[in-house]
Amino acid sequence: MKAAVITYPGSNCDRDLARGFELAGFAVERVWHKDTALPAGTDVVGIPGGFSWGDYLRCGAIAARAAISDAVRAHADRGGYVLGVCNGFQVLTEMGLLPGALLRNAGLKYVCRVVELEVSADSAFTAGYVAGARIAVPIAHHDGNYTADAGTLDRLEGEGRVAFRYVQNPNGSARDIAGVLSANRRVLGMMPHPERRCEPAHGGTDGTALFRALAEAGVTAGA
Repeated sequence: MKAAVITYPGSNCDRDLARGFELAGFAVERVWHKDTALPAGTDVVGIPGGFSWGDYLRCGAIAARAAISDAVRAHADRGGYVLGVCNGFQVLTEMGLLPGALLRNAGLKYVCRVVELEVSADSAFTAGYVAGARIAVPIAHHDGNYTADAGTLDRLEGEGRVAFRYVQNPNGSARDIAGVLSANRRVLGMMPHPERRCEPAHGGTDGTALFRALAEAGVTAGA
């Protein structure tokens, strides 16, 4: 199993994300935003948190137009798996791989703390959790307020594509949504950081199951 983790100017969670994949048994290759192709044999692309290009224009807007973006889209189009965390979630919405947008937090302040999430979708990403399970995962964002029109929200709910919900909403996200899946359930964007909850030194290991589930599912592009 191979994961490719992308780094942009301003990324600050790329090493953490790579570590999360490595602990689950993935071989990890690091990819620079100016590259135009993913490493051969890539099964999962990881788009990390941070502040790509200083969050200029809109969070993730410039990263979505980086040289590597066409390769990421092609990977997703052929059935490859993609995980975008925090700024990575913002990038995925800007790329059009996930619906909706991430707006400024309702309280207009940066929020950094551990939050409780409810696992609420069936997918390769969430297979390591019991449906309805509650897990503790850190957040660290200024623009994590997930927003979409009512029709899109209804569709996400009806198709079971809300992967995680906040138990106590920290940012004003519509319907307490913390993470959503693509229509084929192979692209996941989430604001909380599972990679920061993968080792006991982190204060908990609730994020470990996400990465292990991907490895145990043997996820491969196009399979």
